[in-house]
Amino acid sequence: MDVSLVLIVVMAVLFACGVYAMLERSLTRVLIGFLLLGNATNLLLLIVMGQPGVAPFFGAAATSEEMSDPLPQALTLTAIVITFGISAFLLALIYRSWQLGQADTVEDDAEDIALRARGGVAEDAMDDETELVSDDTTTDFVGTDTAPITLLGSRDFAGIRDDAPTDRPTARREEPPRRIRPPEDGSES
Repeated sequence: MDVSLVLIVVMAVLFACGVYAMLERSLTRVLIGFLLLGNATNLLLLIVMGQPGVAPFFGAAATSEEMSDPLPQALTLTAIVITFGISAFLLALIYRSWQLGQADTVEDDAEDIALRARGGVAEDAMDDETELVSDDTTTDFVGTDTAPITLLGSRDFAGIRDDAPTDRPTARREEPPRRIRPPEDGSES
């Protein structure tokens, strides 16, 4: 397999520029970076394809070695469709961002700044607060006052039966086999 070194270098440069552009805060640069990554992926699949050959149709070539591999072609078409779809989504996102804020840059909000300012000490303090009292507790909520689900019983509502069946497995009773008797009047139904 003789692959041109120029294709490999161009593919590597496209990948590097695409990743660099996607790390920016501007949504337009993220879109350009994604398009560069899509084109680099198409070049990668072109390089992987190998030697060109006859179209892979029945009877087009005498042997299978003369045919080109159809898998990289199908993957390239799939990569083109995925790049087109995500590019359309990013364009809509950029357009909506421009309509709302007259800018396409992603800014930090107050929550992000507060999270960044909070250090490791605050994280450890939060971990200490959420430690469970016992190991057999199956909920993340320590007290029943803070639990989002309230268990209701017959004391809360008269229509609730406390003796209703549950999902817990119970011991299975052995029932005697039932006999089916024919009707006494002699009819079949």
